[in-house]
Amino acid sequence: MSLTSLKTVSLQRFSLNFAANIIATLWMLVGSTRAFSWVKPTFIQFAVFALLALGSNVLFSWLAAESSSTFNEQGLVSYLIWPMIILLSGIILARRASNQTLVFVPVVLWLVADTLSALLQSLVQFFGSYGWLPEWSYSFLPILFLVLFLWQTLALLWIFSRRLRIPWWERIIILVGAVALLTIWQRNVADQPIFKQIPVEPVLEEAALYEQPRLLQQALNSIDPSIDGKTDWYFMGVAGFSGQNVFRSEINKVRELFDVRFGTSGHSLSLINNTYSWMDEPIATKTSILRGLKKIGQQMNADEDVLFLTLSSHGNQDIVQLANPPVAMDNLDAAWLREALDASGIRWRVIVVSACYSGSFIDELASPTTVVITASAADKASFGCTNTAEMTYFGQAFFAESLRGNTSFESAFKDASIRVNERESAMGFEPSEPQMVIGSLMETALPAFEQVLFDKARPSVASITNNTASTTVNVLSETNTNLSVGEADAAAE
Repeated sequence: MSLTSLKTVSLQRFSLNFAANIIATLWMLVGSTRAFSWVKPTFIQFAVFALLALGSNVLFSWLAAESSSTFNEQGLVSYLIWPMIILLSGIILARRASNQTLVFVPVVLWLVADTLSALLQSLVQFFGSYGWLPEWSYSFLPILFLVLFLWQTLALLWIFSRRLRIPWWERIIILVGAVALLTIWQRNVADQPIFKQIPVEPVLEEAALYEQPRLLQQALNSIDPSIDGKTDWYFMGVAGFSGQNVFRSEINKVRELFDVRFGTSGHSLSLINNTYSWMDEPIATKTSILRGLKKIGQQMNADEDVLFLTLSSHGNQDIVQLANPPVAMDNLDAAWLREALDASGIRWRVIVVSACYSGSFIDELASPTTVVITASAADKASFGCTNTAEMTYFGQAFFAESLRGNTSFESAFKDASIRVNERESAMGFEPSEPQMVIGSLMETALPAFEQVLFDKARPSVASITNNTASTTVNVLSETNTNLSVGEADAAAE
């Protein structure tokens, strides 16, 4: 059947025409020429779906934009090019077929498809903004969005080529050419969304330039020497990536845990890369890490004391990212870290690396006197690196939960691995497979080291007695004054 014989009859009610155009588009998307039997290509329908398509694309761009983005006229022009091209194609087809009902057929079908596609993308983007999508989905979502854009146009070309009875080899040429053209165009305008973030060049305040050396030296000076004849634990934490607060939060919380619960106050150091902490905390660079390790090595007794070193950042094979613009930094690689540890003279080490592909650090860092714990296997990603989180999945499970209820790193690690696996399974993520390796000499010495560390977390007999007496006083006070439960709790605190 030729396009000349195509007749479309508009229904009396706007809503019926609206519904018919949606049904026609669904037939088009599955490659069926039944779309021509349903489509109602009136000017009103064209205008309505043009506004809906534009509005849904603006919505998607707004949802996908960063908080500081502004309206981008170039992005709007880039979007409007395609409906105008398809409208022009409809005009040309109508003139050649001497059938004026064809004018709005291609553009109405395309606009309806684009509206549905943009609304679907907006829904996905909305879920993503609340962290409701599995981590692995983010790698293929851009491809999915490109496929949706190609599909609606290719489906339109396909049903018209079938209607015109174009030979199969010509159809293939048309479709391949359209895919190439659309893909090239889409990639060229990818940096021109309707809402675009204006790049802001990072600026380092002059005060921070002079404050950083003082902060680092002050932090190094606060590390006290160990006491001969007893085992002391030292803590060093490194937050590598400045662009997300979760790494800074994780390191600061872990340091607080060790200082308050495990008694490392005066023996701890944290180096933090964060956009907002230049005036408060020394930054993490290879230079500051090296100086920190050397200082701790000087203050420790190599035979008796233990260093607990934890790193939290983005990562890759043999790499933990160090980034804090506008300063250009080298990433922290496993071989360099091993050399820095050896040069510091620190013998006994417990190292935790919380980053993607952190298992790749094991071969370089492993030694007879070292425990290496990683958030993932060498070829696996780890999860939880979001701006809304206080700790990563592994950091939360190992430090915040498992270390509080166990008296050995191995039992805490096994407990944390189960917790992480359960959380990843619930979110639909590929398992990160945390790793733990204990050196041969450390395997023998670790129980004694752990006893010193975890015993500090237990209250003394005097403390328990005092707490019991305090509780008794509070109960008597509650009886005498008739305090409510909530008031009694507040008084006890």
